[in-house]
Amino acid sequence: MAWYVYVSYFFGGAFLGNVVPHFVNGVSGRKFPSPFGKPPGRALSSPLINVLWGNFNLLIAYFLIFRVGNFDIRQLAQVGMVGLGILFISVQLAIVFGSVKHS
Repeated sequence: MAWYVYVSYFFGGAFLGNVVPHFVNGVSGRKFPSPFGKPPGRALSSPLINVLWGNFNLLIAYFLIFRVGNFDIRQLAQVGMVGLGILFISVQLAIVFGSVKHS
């Protein structure tokens, strides 16, 4: 498989991992930081914005994982790349969102 397919799976995993905090906070009715706040990623956005942002991330993850290459859930290398993307974004989000002061 071409190298760029694995890169696509990694970033697909990152987008997939980014779905969770935005979607969960949004459907729970809580404000949460998003790229649309002022300043981006620090200010709180409305629950609706977060639900929409979470769903957009899910759409991008779908295209990067299932429409690039031939993703097979039984292939450890492919699943591993998606998992590494999820791990990478999860650690980054924990650092960034952990430093945001919620009022």
